[in-house]
Amino acid sequence: MVLNRVTYRRRLSYNTKSNKVILTKTPGGKLTYQYSTKKTQVSKCGDCKRPLRGVPAVRPTKLASLSKRVKSVSRVYGGSKCSGCVRSRIIRAFLIEEQKIVARVLKAQAKK
Repeated sequence: MVLNRVTYRRRLSYNTKSNKVILTKTPGGKLTYQYSTKKTQVSKCGDCKRPLRGVPAVRPTKLASLSKRVKSVSRVYGGSKCSGCVRSRIIRAFLIEEQKIVARVLKAQAKK
């Protein structure tokens, strides 16, 4: 008769999100628990909520150990906003400035 009773290997003895396990068989034929890591979430754009390209999907502790070069993209708002949103922000800012200039010119012409 084979004894298939398996116990947790760590101190936490409850079936929580951080204590998920997989039942595996060792080369010696014993059943043991292997602890599985949590799934990672990909970084998302702050404006449109689309996944950011070029930023790895890793757990926060691993993200802290990565260098800045790996965590972001070499662009304005890199690693925070996607390229499409950055483009629309730049165009919006340019058009607002153009509107201000046009308003200033019209005001000057009205005075004359």
